[in-house]
Amino acid sequence: MSTVEETIVVAVPVGTAYNQWTQFKSFPRFMAVVKGVEQIRPNLTRWVIGLGPVRHEFDAEIVDQRPDSLVRWRSLGPRLAHRGEVSFRATEADRTEVSVRIDLRSHGAADPRTHAGRLVRRALRAELGHFKEFIEGLGREGGAWRGTIRGGHVRPLGTEPARSRVPHWPVG
Repeated sequence: MSTVEETIVVAVPVGTAYNQWTQFKSFPRFMAVVKGVEQIRPNLTRWVIGLGPVRHEFDAEIVDQRPDSLVRWRSLGPRLAHRGEVSFRATEADRTEVSVRIDLRSHGAADPRTHAGRLVRRALRAELGHFKEFIEGLGREGGAWRGTIRGGHVRPLGTEPARSRVPHWPVG
């Protein structure tokens, strides 16, 4: 397994950055690698990604999602096997640190510790730059989903238990 991590600071409040990130269907508007995203259920998405004529499709389950804090997912199926998380941290009133971590699982010749891993790192860095340009250009989010997901179980907005802090569970 290989881990790819990238962080960027965006000049919008944490709520704005998080709200826009939850709008998965909008990703093709600003991310070059993402060709399409379908939200099947609040905790299940179908992705089409690609560079040039090469396209890959996979489903991803959102296993943990906390407003203004974290979105954690895992891919389903053997193709493009990975886990990931994006975290949001306010650095100032109108600035947010967005950190993405992706754990790639190796399958045969495409060992993520070599060429494939470097490609993913470059793509992730570029896509975070595209997210920054998009959200700063808008200055506001284009929608939001404020519920929570824990262990794959969906809790719509307003049904969260009284506990205010949840421990950080490692992806791997």
